[in-house]
Amino acid sequence: MAKRSPAGTNVNRVRQQNQASQMGQSDTEFGSETNVQAARQANQQSQARAAQRNQQNQQ
Repeated sequence: MAKRSPAGTNVNRVRQQNQASQMGQSDTEFGSETNVQAARQANQQSQARAAQRNQQNQQ
């Protein structure tokens, strides 16, 4: 069974990811790979939908 931290994190998996990252073999996304424009647009759309829902709930 996998060793878990108090928060429930798989300690062995984290160690593997850290080691892979140090060797340049990480499979996680880095900020340089993020499409900032697309993220901003998605955030803007999400905020607009939330504002619209809030406005409808207040009526």
